[in-house]
Amino acid sequence: MPPRESADAAAEDAVLNSTPAPADARPAASALADRYGRTTGRRRRERLLLAGAAAAFAVVLVAWVVWAGLDGSRPQVQATDLGHRLLDDRAVEVTWRLSAPADTEAACIVKALNEDFTVVGWRVVEIPASDRPLRSFTERVRTAQQANTGLVDHCWLL
Repeated sequence: MPPRESADAAAEDAVLNSTPAPADARPAASALADRYGRTTGRRRRERLLLAGAAAAFAVVLVAWVVWAGLDGSRPQVQATDLGHRLLDDRAVEVTWRLSAPADTEAACIVKALNEDFTVVGWRVVEIPASDRPLRSFTERVRTAQQANTGLVDHCWLL
């Protein structure tokens, strides 16, 4: 084998041949680490980058938990379908129950659907404030074609 001139090569040869390295050669592990970019400075940078990413993740997680916790503090409104009645080819009557905080106004979208679940009629119903939190309503919805069903899509507080 022809002699190599580099101390790194001598250290590498020593590792491969299991022979003691020359006194001027650096330890084999250090030489290989330097050659392939695994220095202590690089490891330190990688650890700092990892710590920074973990800290950023923790900040985002805490912000999300606070936001989600505060979001649930709003008054809730909920509508439950009780039934529907087909009046004729151009109208359906929808009955539903509304649960909303007392003394608050609300609005609901009432829809009529055909057999393909296409919206064939809808209207927004504004509901005045009341001291009762649970009330039932029946609303007539005109349709563009024959409806198959009627329902409350969603409600919100005004």
